[in-house]
Amino acid sequence: MDSPRNCPPAPFWRHLLAMLYDSLLIIPLFMGATAIWVSIWGPTADIQHPTVPPYVQWLSWAAILIMFFGIFWRRGGQTLGMQAWRIKLETADGATVSWRQILLRISGALVSLGALGLGYGWRFLPPERRYWHDTWSDTRLILTPKRR
Repeated sequence: MDSPRNCPPAPFWRHLLAMLYDSLLIIPLFMGATAIWVSIWGPTADIQHPTVPPYVQWLSWAAILIMFFGIFWRRGGQTLGMQAWRIKLETADGATVSWRQILLRISGALVSLGALGLGYGWRFLPPERRYWHDTWSDTRLILTPKRR
């Protein structure tokens, strides 16, 4: 297997497809959490008066994101979508990411998206070609070699 220094950066299109795959796993988790909260607080009569407090919903979704990505990235640097598209997350020196880096990356990705996607567009500017959240968390996405 190639050393981390020899692996090229993951192409943007592969990362987009990996995010799509992962969203197909995360959305049902969000729905399950919502179902649990609705079973506890009861159904909503109308959209203006939700029974589940919004902060509970948002905190549970944040916990799901942190645990989903955190567990996968700590175990092997890849979510299921990243495995399908041969992308791996690692530190700049090729090591496994820490929980601190995971939290920085997730919060940075949300900021990147919240800034009208500018943090994602940053990837197209030389010389480093990294997302904002890659820079802030000192991580990078690499393309892994094909298995034989």
